[in-house]
Amino acid sequence: MPAENNPARIGKTVVIRGDVKGSEDLIVEGRVEGTVVLTESRLTIGPNASVAADLTAKDILIMGQVQGNLVATGRVEMRAGCQVHGDVRALRLAIEENAAYRGKVDLTQGASKQLDSPKTQPVGAVV
Repeated sequence: MPAENNPARIGKTVVIRGDVKGSEDLIVEGRVEGTVVLTESRLTIGPNASVAADLTAKDILIMGQVQGNLVATGRVEMRAGCQVHGDVRALRLAIEENAAYRGKVDLTQGASKQLDSPKTQPVGAVV
C-alpha cells in the first residue's frame, strides 16, 4: 500500500512531555512540553493546542498557544487568535491581525545556515 502525504497528528487529549523529533509533517492539537524538531518538515499548532516547547521546523504555522522559541528555515506564520511568547528566528514571518506575539524577531539567512551546516572555520582561520 503506498504511503500517503497525510501529516502525523497529536490529538486533542494527548499530552507529551519530552522531545519530539521526526521527518514528516506534524499537526499538534493537544499539549506538548519540551522540544519539537522537524528540520525538513512543516509543523502546525492547531487552534486548541497548548505548547510549552522550543520549536524547530522548515515551516511553522501557529493557530493556538505557544510558549517557547521558534526556529524555521522557511516561514513562520501566526494566525489570528494565536498567542505566542518567545523569540522567532526565520527567513520569513507573517503575523495576522489579532495574533498576540511577544518576543524578539531575527529574519536573516543565518537561520537556515545554523540548522543545516555544522560550524566550520574558513581555511587559514585562527581559532
